[in-house]
Amino acid sequence: MKKLKFTKERIALSIIVLISVILNFVNLSIEGYGNSYYASAVKSMTMSFKNFFFVSFDPSGFVTIDKPPLGFWLQAISAKIFGFSGVSILLPSALAGVVSVILIYIIVKRQFGGIAGLLSALFLAITPVFVAVSRNNTIDNILIMFLLFAMWALTIAAEKGKMKYLIISLALVGVGFNVKMVEAYLVVPAIYITYLLTTATSIKKRLIHLICGTVILVFVSLSWAIVVDLVPKSSRPYVDSSSNNTVMELIFGHNGTERLSFGTKTGPRGGSKPSGQSGKMQGVPGGQSGNKQRGSGGPSGSMQGGPGGQGGSMQGGPGGQGGPGGQNSNSAQFQTSMFGGTVTAGVTRLFSKNTLADQVVWFIPLAIFGFIASVLKEKLRLHLDNKRKQAIVMWFMWFFPEFIYFSFNTGTWHPYYLTMFAPPTAALAGIGITSLWELYKEGGLKAYLLPLAFLANGAAQILMLSYFVNSINIAKILIVLVAVLSIVSAIMLFVLNLMGKKIEDLKNINIRRKLALFALLGTVITPFVGSAAVIQNKVNNSFPVAGLELLLKSNGSKMRGPGGGQQGENSQNSKLIKFLEKNKTANQKYLLVVQNSNSASEIIVSTGESVMSLGGFMGNDKILTLAQFKELAKKGEIRYVMTGGMGGGNSSSEIMNWVKKVGKAVATTEYSSNKTQNVGESKTLSSTNQKTNTNNSKNSNIKSKNFGGSMGSEQLYDLKAYTDSFSK
Repeated sequence: MKKLKFTKERIALSIIVLISVILNFVNLSIEGYGNSYYASAVKSMTMSFKNFFFVSFDPSGFVTIDKPPLGFWLQAISAKIFGFSGVSILLPSALAGVVSVILIYIIVKRQFGGIAGLLSALFLAITPVFVAVSRNNTIDNILIMFLLFAMWALTIAAEKGKMKYLIISLALVGVGFNVKMVEAYLVVPAIYITYLLTTATSIKKRLIHLICGTVILVFVSLSWAIVVDLVPKSSRPYVDSSSNNTVMELIFGHNGTERLSFGTKTGPRGGSKPSGQSGKMQGVPGGQSGNKQRGSGGPSGSMQGGPGGQGGSMQGGPGGQGGPGGQNSNSAQFQTSMFGGTVTAGVTRLFSKNTLADQVVWFIPLAIFGFIASVLKEKLRLHLDNKRKQAIVMWFMWFFPEFIYFSFNTGTWHPYYLTMFAPPTAALAGIGITSLWELYKEGGLKAYLLPLAFLANGAAQILMLSYFVNSINIAKILIVLVAVLSIVSAIMLFVLNLMGKKIEDLKNINIRRKLALFALLGTVITPFVGSAAVIQNKVNNSFPVAGLELLLKSNGSKMRGPGGGQQGENSQNSKLIKFLEKNKTANQKYLLVVQNSNSASEIIVSTGESVMSLGGFMGNDKILTLAQFKELAKKGEIRYVMTGGMGGGNSSSEIMNWVKKVGKAVATTEYSSNKTQNVGESKTLSSTNQKTNTNNSKNSNIKSKNFGGSMGSEQLYDLKAYTDSFSK
């Protein structure tokens, strides 16, 4: 048995992995259940195999969530093993983050050596958005883990020309498709181009291998979707956010074309954004956010605060309460948005003052200069005849489509999707530093690339920090550190190069190496501080972000986001839940009926009871007809209905209007402690409805300013009298 040798490289890797473990796991419990929309699905999935397979949103299997199953299968398994809790459902993402750091080290080391691998692993471990998503139950970092496994297999396939490794690579992308659908395909150009250009085997064999691999890719990608769509619709939950109750339509619609648009801003369900659904808000320094508009379009897009008098409160998230540019925020005029596509598109989008700033840009200039240096150093041509050339193309073809997507795409996507951009950026930056240093030692014009790279990266970091200089004191300190460590060191490297002597001829060669190390230290210190903020500050449940935003005084651990909330701690829902549980009847299948899933999620997480999300996640799905709803009410399976809230397609609106006609309005004081609601008007409506004959269609048509179908206008109705009329 060989003894484990503690080399410098292994010690360095251990430290980097430890940093990742600390950032991803320490104080993880402060995150609560993360995004309650997903948490409610995981709880439902632990209650039956049917719910587990179909990723049912609610325990009764009424509707699914709008994502594929694999990431949530892992969360449900974790919850089954360790018991349902916030930490247990966040564990898979946190662990995937650590595994990804190790994987990128292994892949890059195999291509460019240990130092490049260590640097790539460090850069990925401390990228703020990557850390934030690792501490949340969104499944993007689980996807990244599978894609990095795919890249590992691709490196072997390209080097040896082996079809089996190419098939493994594409099959793993197919597995990734079952984590986040078409988002996984952003790495497909890297796989196809890298393998097509390799010289390890003949072009004929490469084409045959790619055709076979494509068949496997499609088969694995669509395997779950085909099985679900073959199951009779009456025997499974409705597929959320699909227009025809099929996974295929979900793939090509809500999770396909809606996520991709160039030139025209689109909103949920495609097309131009409807009124009240633009996520864009212009922050105002000092506290009040201007022009707050409601948004939807993904599991994090709802602004619904939940039933019981909270609707319409936009809390947390960029531009909301506790977010840059929103209420109680000290940040200076951030262009904020829950949707990355609403931020002005262009090559500078990721660097401008907006909600995307300071999440992933910290190493982008270094990655770009590093790519150029690697191309020059390896004399890259179309024929990839060694593993270094193959690696350069592979990482760049992952990096470039991501950069285009996040810079110019105006479709529906959220800022935390930027975590997908972190691995190729980290890899190119790590590879780049080693190539830049080798070119610097050679001298000549190419030697100027190293100081230029550090200058550009330092300038970009100072730009990011300048956005926070009036908000948090540490930004000023960090600016000084970056300026001294990166900028000054880069200038000195530049000057030393101007002296005209070759580096090998200098007696004090270590000076240049130390200057490069100082510049590197200046490069990592700010993203590390931003990532470390997660240890004491809760990331936004629905829009997980780290970075300097978490250091704003107004954020702290109370940061809340739409669809996320502080699960289990909501006093409004607590009173509502007590009322509903106290008055639940024997035949009642659904504890409550609400318009959209975000209004139901926290109740499901807290109680494990079935809550009917009548219109799915956004409240617009046509799941039930009025006749079907009436039948459920006749049987007593439905009693309480919360009208109002976000969404409301034709079918849902018809049902809710019928509920207002025949139902008895419950006094607000019975289920809500919200003092701003007009209790007197609720009592008046309740008294009026008591006099209404539930069997006739006469509409009392009594409304107050607090009732209707808009945000913040929720009212609880009781259908027991309607049910009893049939039993009599």
